[in-house]
Amino acid sequence: MQLYGRSTISEFLGNNIAYRSLNPFDTRLPSLEELRASVRIPNQGVPRKTSADYASLISHLLKRARTLKAPRTKITQLIFIGDTRLNDATAFNNICAAGDWPGLAFICEENPQEHPFAEILKKEENRIIYIANRWDLLNKFDQLLDKHDFAVDERTAIILDLDKTCIGARGRNDKVINQARVDAAFKTVGKLIGDNFDAEAFEDSYSLFHTSNFHEFTTDNQDYLVYMCLIVSTGLYTKEQLADEILSRRIFRFDSFLLDVDQRANKLPSSVREIHQDFFSRVKQGDPTPFKAFRAQEFLSTVALMGNLDDDVPIETMLTQEIVITQEVRNRAVDWNRRGALLFGLSDKPDEASVPTAEFASQGYLPLHQVETHVVGE
Repeated sequence: MQLYGRSTISEFLGNNIAYRSLNPFDTRLPSLEELRASVRIPNQGVPRKTSADYASLISHLLKRARTLKAPRTKITQLIFIGDTRLNDATAFNNICAAGDWPGLAFICEENPQEHPFAEILKKEENRIIYIANRWDLLNKFDQLLDKHDFAVDERTAIILDLDKTCIGARGRNDKVINQARVDAAFKTVGKLIGDNFDAEAFEDSYSLFHTSNFHEFTTDNQDYLVYMCLIVSTGLYTKEQLADEILSRRIFRFDSFLLDVDQRANKLPSSVREIHQDFFSRVKQGDPTPFKAFRAQEFLSTVALMGNLDDDVPIETMLTQEIVITQEVRNRAVDWNRRGALLFGLSDKPDEASVPTAEFASQGYLPLHQVETHVVGE
């Protein structure tokens, strides 16, 4: 493993980026609202990554993006580079189906304890999904493409997952991305609770509710999770009481919990009451990221862990203390750009945690894909 200097995601993706809102960063491309109208999908919030609606929107977005540089070129195949077997594999299959494209996916979670492998997880018609346990196997990815008669050129669309693929490679560097989110949760709740904040008790609550036992209740939504821990930190519930209420299904839905808190909001500290009212209102409006203060802090915490170390820091230290760009992904992307392929980056991270607010932008903060950090890889 070695250092390859510093760079940004935008070096190889430019502004071909869409975060959670699915509003492309390149304003020449259609917004989510315009995409919906084009593919005739009703406005029912932002579709999740594994849904058919998501695939329809992304396939149309890729076609529109291709026209910007190659207006007479039709996309004929898809390559997908990601890090999660379920979500990324499902999204890949759905997008191929929506675009009527053959495709090949490479999904990796590094595990240096295992013998290196890249093997077919699923082969269905003209769609092939490879899983791997080393990111450096991307250096031999062209051999896999040749094996299946994939020639990368202007007719190829390539989706790069951002989080834990382009940066914070899963199994190698992803814990630093997780740490940024946890740090943001601590700082957000700590500011709201003030001097009475018990960091150890908050950590216990966060660890408890951030398990699969409660994913159905929170829908694995970090905003909901941090809000729950905030309410526990005020003493309105104990973590044991809330856990018992959820697991026994006396409180079986998050909105039921939220309504109960609202009915007792007069018992909350004034600073928390104000946050609760904003959170409650946004949930009722269908906002998937209602805890804006937390997401804004997550943005700051993430940026603080990008490019924060000196160049001479040992690689092992860098991988545990800084969010770095994955050299193997970058190397392939630079080569594919040279061959004329369309590269597009997708992230499930909310825009509020990825793009600076107007206030932050005025202070010189940049979107995550434009933030310089170290590049590390084999």
